[in-house]
Amino acid sequence: MRLAVVEDDDGVGDALVEALNARGYRAERKRRGSDLLLDHRGYDAVILDLGLPDADGLQILRQLRAVSSVPVLVLTARSDERSIVRGLRGGADDYLVKPPRIAELMARLETVLRRAAVATQPTPPVVVTGDVRVDLGTRIVEVAGKPISLTPKEFELVEALVERPGSAVSRQQLMDRIWGDAFVAVSRSLDVHMTALRAKLDRPGLITTIRGYGYRWGE
Repeated sequence: MRLAVVEDDDGVGDALVEALNARGYRAERKRRGSDLLLDHRGYDAVILDLGLPDADGLQILRQLRAVSSVPVLVLTARSDERSIVRGLRGGADDYLVKPPRIAELMARLETVLRRAAVATQPTPPVVVTGDVRVDLGTRIVEVAGKPISLTPKEFELVEALVERPGSAVSRQQLMDRIWGDAFVAVSRSLDVHMTALRAKLDRPGLITTIRGYGYRWGE
């Protein structure tokens, strides 16, 4: 695994590179955000500091996300909630506050890489559960061979659930993905759309409510 470590502090940067290389990674140090933007291809993941000498790390993250989906783990001294939320919503896959515990850093990095590997696997264009057929390419849902009319939000709910059939998806994940907000303000919207979707599908048990957590498609 080839990693880019974007860190302007020599002590922190050199220690990170040494620790990562000792654990089998190929870590390469970059001192400025512009260095990453010019040479981001070929890396399997990026460890990104936010306090960079040439630009704010959040700006670098936004620019990187415009051209690349490489996994990014933010490692910074900024521990306030606003920075954490901005980092995660700006495209970071994880956020860790300095000073890092090496074991935790490695575990988080492994998780980020694992999620990225799963995400690159192609989603089946068609998911069939009983007599319900979901074509993700054409955005058509059929029940007993007949297409049903869904609103864009209703189809996005179906899409989010059938990507992981049989696995629970949290309410927070659904709200954040579909409405861009994982908080209470849109919780009622999720309930309304879920009720309408279930009524249109008319297949009791197809979408199971996981009490206190979220929903599951199929068994």
